[in-house]
Amino acid sequence: VAMPGAVRVAMPGAVRVAMRALWLAALLGALGAGGTELTLELPDSDRRCFHQELESGIKFTLDYQVISGGHYDVDCYVEDPNGKTIYQETKKQYDSFPHRTEVKGVYTFCFSNEFSTFSHKIVYFDFQVGDEPPILPDMNNRVTALTQMESACVTIHEMLNSVIDSQTHYRLREAQDRSRAEELNGRVSYWSVGETIILFVVSIGQVMLLKSFFTEKRPGSGRTST
Repeated sequence: VAMPGAVRVAMPGAVRVAMRALWLAALLGALGAGGTELTLELPDSDRRCFHQELESGIKFTLDYQVISGGHYDVDCYVEDPNGKTIYQETKKQYDSFPHRTEVKGVYTFCFSNEFSTFSHKIVYFDFQVGDEPPILPDMNNRVTALTQMESACVTIHEMLNSVIDSQTHYRLREAQDRSRAEELNGRVSYWSVGETIILFVVSIGQVMLLKSFFTEKRPGSGRTST
């Protein structure tokens, strides 16, 4: 009788330990991949820069997209450790920049909203460093063909990566569409209030004008008798 009870008590703890182990493995895998995703607020007439130290011959990819603000555009440029501009785009809504480093040092990439004097921007960017490690050991150095199970694992891995990219893309599109809808709703509300005020002013003016047409003008009593 004691054994089933012990099993029922021990199973949730084992599940929690397994889930923690899986979560830790996923976290370590994400850290090992060298990826950084960030959504930042970029005030008007402002610039934000980020710095990353990289080795020579390392591949990195910078993806960014403006979620809200103004005309959904931003300036972006990337500089190598020698101060040379290796990427520069002005008033861009979204873009992707892959590059393989030629020199070792600190690379700088900046987002600038200095051309705008009124609108704040919200910018999302994804900075990936390094090539994706193979999902199977010695996959790149194998001479024999992959087994059916290994091919299925590779296909599932590629499809999952595609799903992740699609989810990120649709989340950004949803945030952008929501921002546009809220902005449009605000404009419609202000326009409706303005039309209401104009309607009241015109109505009151018409009433006063019609009232002046039917008001009897009495002759003045300033005449004196002699």
